[in-house]
Amino acid sequence: MSESEQLPAWCPGDGWCSITATASLVGKKWHPVIIHRLLEDGPLGFNALQEEVDGISSKVLSESLDDLEEKQLVSRTIVSEKPVRVEYALTDLGQSLEPVVTALAEWGEQHLDPVEEEASSIV
Repeated sequence: MSESEQLPAWCPGDGWCSITATASLVGKKWHPVIIHRLLEDGPLGFNALQEEVDGISSKVLSESLDDLEEKQLVSRTIVSEKPVRVEYALTDLGQSLEPVVTALAEWGEQHLDPVEEEASSIV
């Protein structure tokens, strides 16, 4: 990866800097889920992505996508102007998070009790 494609780190020289910087990119509640859905399904329109990320409000999805786009992990493309239709896709940088998101999913499958459908809908 060239230097122009790398994101800035605010704690160079510290042994934990790369962990902190990466966690700040994917550490927000919905970010890893959005990245996972785009990894699994490829580019999606806003409504399709909202259906795939069950439980997220339109406002939070919009804010999350703006944040991921600002961090160069997601790209936004206007597919049609009438009616306006936008598609979201992972950038190459976003795609490079696949092993991180996969590791999170695998760890959760191994170490967390499965949530039952009924119990999760009550919360």
